[in-house]
Amino acid sequence: MTERHILVVDDDSSIREVAHLALELVGGWRVTTASSGTEGWQLAVAERPDAMLLDVMMPGMDGPTALRELREHEETRELPVIFLTAKLGGFDSRLPDDGDPVGVIAKPFDPMTLADEVAALLGWAR
Repeated sequence: MTERHILVVDDDSSIREVAHLALELVGGWRVTTASSGTEGWQLAVAERPDAMLLDVMMPGMDGPTALRELREHEETRELPVIFLTAKLGGFDSRLPDDGDPVGVIAKPFDPMTLADEVAALLGWAR
């Protein structure tokens, strides 16, 4: 089986680092990180990851805006996106009408179970 590639986009460097380590060491996946919605969108186009973990609330281009951009472009239209958020309620009204995320993971997350949560949402065998 080929190695899975996950793109983690979060403006909080500690969240990026913990997610990176958890998905790489526990999940065994290749991980790329980005610190903004704009950088995440650019990396998604350039690197074509298998899935993206995308923070909802970021300065500049937030998660719902980044998801909308991803869905508007052919090369990223089908990219599975999982939102990361500290606020599970209150952002649903900002979601794009189409191309909803495949799921939401609450922050703070458990680094030891993050890969299992991601795999379950994406339907990947672990």
